Amino acid sequence: MPIDRLAEVVVRQVAALEEQGTAKGAENVVRKVLPPADGLGPRFVLEGQGDRPFVRMNANSYLGLGLHPAVIDAEERTARAMGAGPGAVRFIAGTHGHHVELERALAAFHGREEGMIFSSAYAAVVSALVSLVDKNTFVASDELNHNCIINAIRMSRPAGKAIYPHLDLGALDRALADAEGKARRAIVVTDGIFSMRGDHAPVDEIMAIAARHDDAFPENVVVMVDDSHGVGAFGPTGRGTEEYTGGPPCDVLVGTLGKAFGVNGGYVVSNAAVVRFLRESSPMYIYSNPITAGEAAAAAKSLEILQSPEGEARLTRLRALTRRFEEGLVARGFEVIPGDHPIVPIVIRDTDETRRLVASLFDAGILATGLAYPVVPRGDESIRFQINADHTEADLDEVLAALSSARRVG
Repeated sequence: MPIDRLAEVVVRQVAALEEQGTAKGAENVVRKVLPPADGLGPRFVLEGQGDRPFVRMNANSYLGLGLHPAVIDAEERTARAMGAGPGAVRFIAGTHGHHVELERALAAFHGREEGMIFSSAYAAVVSALVSLVDKNTFVASDELNHNCIINAIRMSRPAGKAIYPHLDLGALDRALADAEGKARRAIVVTDGIFSMRGDHAPVDEIMAIAARHDDAFPENVVVMVDDSHGVGAFGPTGRGTEEYTGGPPCDVLVGTLGKAFGVNGGYVVSNAAVVRFLRESSPMYIYSNPITAGEAAAAAKSLEILQSPEGEARLTRLRALTRRFEEGLVARGFEVIPGDHPIVPIVIRDTDETRRLVASLFDAGILATGLAYPVVPRGDESIRFQINADHTEADLDEVLAALSSARRVG
């Protein structure tokens, strides 16, 4: 049966997105990855661009482990032994030992009793929030939280909610005070690292606010942190935002295996009771296939590397490269959002100029992400760069030179 009438509708809707400037557009297709050589980091060859190599400045692979030979070898060896895919969800077909070993290793890494892995961090956030929020729950959320948190709150239909201004802890404190006596449970949910800006939540202060209000809620004030951009890239040993801020551990921590660890999948760590409950109630855990055994083995190898002298060296290098790039931008007169995280945005404050600079960078063989109106408010237009440990000083100098040249031309 033809669906021509529906096709007409969706064509108009996509055209409207393009007119508004919010359409994602065609995706770059990576045809080949060139290994590091001659003082340069890895380069990426794109479909339709001939053999021209690109330096990738918009990847979340902060530690550069996605191309690490030991990580690739762990995945390949396990896939040969266990097969390419899991075959079914875990409660039907059973789970692999590699899944269980990874969950135990993640829990130990974060100092928690238990851990559980999901197909993605998005699935972990949505499943955990939807499971933990009931009709007697109040939710407080930072206004710049990731889309997965926003959608999870919509889906969970809490008794009440407050979206507090970005990092406004006074507003969070007042929201919890106002909710006292109106809900049995409160959940404060925040990104650890805010992915568009690279700034971080003061998890230590949030935990202190939650503790002050905890007695007013019969089922506690629960703090949940999605630290997908923080784990593996932030903190002295890569344990993320709660390590960086130095406070007590949050109640429910979500991380990803698909960014600093360079593999795929997401996870939750918490106490044993919460994790047991989530295994019985999380829809995207119960009804979705897990990551493959090969991916679990690769992630476990990445975690092992992070906790080794090599991992320490990669973290040290990542911090040094981040400082070098940020200082280079400032020296050239660009406005940055300062911070220690390897997300380094430059603030352009003009939509047309943001798009022009991103196009100029592409012409120079540099992949970067522009954030322009109406994706962000007018005046907040920026270009987000993400430093990886397998970048080199020469890579960053190339990007800085291209930015300076592009601005002079403009």
